[in-house]
Amino acid sequence: QAQLAESGGGLVQAGGSLRLSCAASGTIFRLIAMAWYRQAPGKQRELVAVISSGGSTNYADSVKGRFTISRDNAKKTVYLQMRNLKFEDTAVYYCNREPPILSWGQGTQVTVSS
Repeated sequence: QAQLAESGGGLVQAGGSLRLSCAASGTIFRLIAMAWYRQAPGKQRELVAVISSGGSTNYADSVKGRFTISRDNAKKTVYLQMRNLKFEDTAVYYCNREPPILSWGQGTQVTVSS
């Protein structure tokens, strides 16, 4: 069974940067599209960024130009580089397939102080 493990979150000031990682196991990683999602307190989980098996990317309008998704198929890991973080980026960040058909991991908390 596929498992996902997110890491790299933390507390950062507005304008700062973080790099999230998601290690996948038990799946044919190189053949699938992967994505980052986030869920802020009191809000529904939302799609943040997607990367196809071929490396094409797509982003939510709210993070375009600030976030970069990438993948390392050899390491079965997907990354999310976040720059110029804003208070509204505060959320628990999760990775999953796109669409999200795998069991969710625990996520990693990102807190941006204003």
